[in-house]
Amino acid sequence: MTAHAKPYANVLETIGDTPLIRLNRVVDGARTPVYAKAEIFNPGGSVKDRIALAIIEAAEKAGDLKPGGTIVEGTSGNTGVALAMAAAVKGYRCIFTIPDKMSVEKVRLLTALGAEVIVTPSAVPPDHPDYYTNLARRLAEERPNTIVADQFYNPLNPQAHYESTGPEIWEQTEGRVTHFVASPGTGGTITGVARYLKERNPEIRVLAGDPIGSIFSAYHRTGRVEPGTPYKVEGIGNDKIPSTLDFEVIDEFRQVCDRDAFHMARRITREEGLFVGGSTGVVVRVAVDVAHEIDDPEACIVCVLCDTGERYLSKLYSDEWMRENRMLRPERVTAAYLLEAKVDSPPLVSVAPGSTIREALDLIEEHNVSQLPVLEDGRPVGSVTESALLSAVMEEPARLASDVREVATESFPVVAGDAELDEITSRLTRRTPAVLVAENGAVRGILTRYDVIHHLMP
Repeated sequence: MTAHAKPYANVLETIGDTPLIRLNRVVDGARTPVYAKAEIFNPGGSVKDRIALAIIEAAEKAGDLKPGGTIVEGTSGNTGVALAMAAAVKGYRCIFTIPDKMSVEKVRLLTALGAEVIVTPSAVPPDHPDYYTNLARRLAEERPNTIVADQFYNPLNPQAHYESTGPEIWEQTEGRVTHFVASPGTGGTITGVARYLKERNPEIRVLAGDPIGSIFSAYHRTGRVEPGTPYKVEGIGNDKIPSTLDFEVIDEFRQVCDRDAFHMARRITREEGLFVGGSTGVVVRVAVDVAHEIDDPEACIVCVLCDTGERYLSKLYSDEWMRENRMLRPERVTAAYLLEAKVDSPPLVSVAPGSTIREALDLIEEHNVSQLPVLEDGRPVGSVTESALLSAVMEEPARLASDVREVATESFPVVAGDAELDEITSRLTRRTPAVLVAENGAVRGILTRYDVIHHLMP
């Protein structure tokens, strides 16, 4: 029968039964087939549609949620969208707390669906009263006829995927699936699907993609909760351990940096025609790596397309945002590009030959740099380094008042703005810690070994 051959009573009946789509170009020639479970085809645009409906219907059945009631949740956005969509159909009110690192598109979408949104600070520990899930619980306690969806601790979360997503994957692959890849946030998807698939075939390997900065990978390896660090990818990873994540059913965690996640997401959109978010970039990056490693055309890798890229137009799909966060990889890395990527310091801090050594040291301390070009009428006439200045002063403190020209050495090499990375690195040696960048005869900036290494690092 043709899909959607009959009308539905409401939009909630269209949740689930998402297609399984083979990835072709982003796998970079891997012989192992990689299929994507396209949860972006859910009406709310994400995998969270499945758990939202299950949680609401269970609360209705238990009598905890009555007509006119309120649903409260701490969310990174997608669960909120799913809950708000279901609440709109069923006539409930929604209040969501959302960390301030989440995209503006998510906040606007939640508001458009009729929800009240409270933005909370990201830079607070999980036990802080303003942490987004803690605030949600407090709000629910203050209101009658109100439930907390509690996605991080609600067993209905993984159960929804055990009952729907897992069986769909098994049926769509005719039981041939050998590897399943997802990225846990609450852990509901990977836990529920892994439990179902491993019951059918214990040999199926389950891999978790984890953003660098999340605590999950270290916890899986050591069993200890260690501090996390900030990262840009939304909706996955965590700085706490949710009870909805079962580490026992996951065979391996692999970490992916923000830059690789975002670039893979952009590739999926442009090369596969599937508009996805950054968390999907993490998932597919791991899936493609595994596909190359096992190199088996008889294997079958299934990964999850978590949510739609429409929620990240102001972030990973914005060249300006990517550039500001040093994640945009141009086809040609030039000196001008590296200058634009310097956000931690000005492109050029220089000193005049008649300035004092004290003034030069003050500039070095103020801007947290290690060397200064000496410019006269905009032309390079020498250079000074922090170590040389300090050595001169240690030998003779009175030299603080001396002119910089007395201790300056030869100028840093000059490259044009369109000089490429190979030319820049060839000029940077142990004795030459920096190069100057000039355009139209004027020095525009300085590039140090640190600037180049920072670009090369993930």
